Amino acid sequence: MATLRRLIAVVSALGLVALAGFAYVANRSVGGVSTPAADAGGKDKGAPVSVETAEVERIAMPDELGAVGTLRSNESVVLRPEIAGRVSAIHFKDGAAVSKGALLVVLDAATQRAELAQARASEALARTNAQRTEDLFRRNFVSQRARDEAAAALAVAQAGSELLAARLRQTEIRAPFSGVVGIRSVSVGDYVKEGADLINLEDIATLKLDFRLPDIYLARLKPGQLLVVASDAFPDKSFSARVDAIDPLVDAEGRALRLRAHLDNAEGLLRPGMFVRVSLVMAEREGLAVPEEALMPSGEGPFVFVVRDDKAVRVAVTTGSRRNAQIEIRSGVGAGERVVTAGQIKLHDGSSVIQVDRPATPGAAN
Repeated sequence: MATLRRLIAVVSALGLVALAGFAYVANRSVGGVSTPAADAGGKDKGAPVSVETAEVERIAMPDELGAVGTLRSNESVVLRPEIAGRVSAIHFKDGAAVSKGALLVVLDAATQRAELAQARASEALARTNAQRTEDLFRRNFVSQRARDEAAAALAVAQAGSELLAARLRQTEIRAPFSGVVGIRSVSVGDYVKEGADLINLEDIATLKLDFRLPDIYLARLKPGQLLVVASDAFPDKSFSARVDAIDPLVDAEGRALRLRAHLDNAEGLLRPGMFVRVSLVMAEREGLAVPEEALMPSGEGPFVFVVRDDKAVRVAVTTGSRRNAQIEIRSGVGAGERVVTAGQIKLHDGSSVIQVDRPATPGAAN
């Protein structure tokens, strides 16, 4: 039994030795295989990388302040009757343009016309009496008092006629200025009370623009400054406006200044009540700019890859303002150089590159 145990131990030891030798030989075989990179001195230079590039451009980079604003009608009014009555006629179509003085709504005026006719008849009689009394006074047939009473009666009759003529005019609602009428809320036959809403009238050929800015900019604000206005309703279009006035009162809660500008709306694209974005141009200037996708972040600051002699050179840059998907570059690159806009992830400083022009971006500044 002891002999058998020794035999098993010897066989096991020989097996472990053989396994260790096989592993050693296998490892040496794998480690001894040569590669092209090793034959070339261990340096795998790789093929040139295709990248998209764009030119560093000099463009207008005005100093701007951004804000949000609300458009308002140049003139706006809700037309209401001064007297109660029944609507007898409507002389406009909803949403139509009307001229100043145009007749819009007529109330039934039968009573007012009858009263005016009666008053004018009384006025005619008073005038005749006054003329007769004046003639008799010249011939000394009546006293001065009779003459004065006849003249006073004529004046009262004339005032009565004018009063009833004014009441008759109140049955006609006319446009106080040229503009566009809204959607009416009454129909022919409706009885409306004094002061009831009939129709709104808006002058939108020119719009007012109200917006607010922090009071720290007060010294840099003045009437006449240019505004660039953008609306989500027209994403590919911008509008120009100019500052008209600065409210002398600063909002004590928000420490903000209220400004009002005017905006030409001859095309009628914009409407009162719309929300718009406002850029106030503080100063005009030019600057170097690159597409925003060319900028790469890092712990030391932003950088770009500049293509020089078909190689990508990493250059740290100082940035400025952002405008129309472009970033202002204040230092690091010069006008006319080309920067990489796509493919940077495959690059390192000194990589060989093949340039491909960057596709045009809709809405980008030229």
